[in-house]
Amino acid sequence: MRTFVIVLLGVLVLVAGVLVPTMWFNLHDLRAADVAAAEAMAAARKVAPDLLSYDYRTVEKDLARAGAHTTGELTKHYKQLTTSLVSKAKAEKTVRTVAVTAAAVERAAPDRVEILLFVNTGTVKEIAGQAEPQQLFERSRARLVMVRQGSRWLVADLSTLLGTA
Repeated sequence: MRTFVIVLLGVLVLVAGVLVPTMWFNLHDLRAADVAAAEAMAAARKVAPDLLSYDYRTVEKDLARAGAHTTGELTKHYKQLTTSLVSKAKAEKTVRTVAVTAAAVERAAPDRVEILLFVNTGTVKEIAGQAEPQQLFERSRARLVMVRQGSRWLVADLSTLLGTA
């Protein structure tokens, strides 16, 4: 009986010797993900209006400013928008403003966080043949995939109910 108790205690010490470090590393990763989530959410709330808003009078600068908050394929996409969106925005004299009303973290890892934003979008544009500008107010969602690059959080992917940007 005494041998059994000694063997059992030895096994328990061995199991604890494996589990405690494993749990400590998991806790460390969870804490790092929590910090990343808070930082990325703050960054997403701050840059979303720049990414989604523009004024026909400054649309080139608006797109350049938005592109500065992006990385990878999304940066290329914003450069391509210069050719398609600029002429349309100027022709219709479009002014689009976006305000973030709420935000939530969908997934978080230390260097990559997915954020769901709820946004209000106001759009004013002139339609040919109409005396008054068209005004539109929408509530929608946007999902931003934030990635850490150095000390900054940049947007690597952006999708809305209308599709991927």
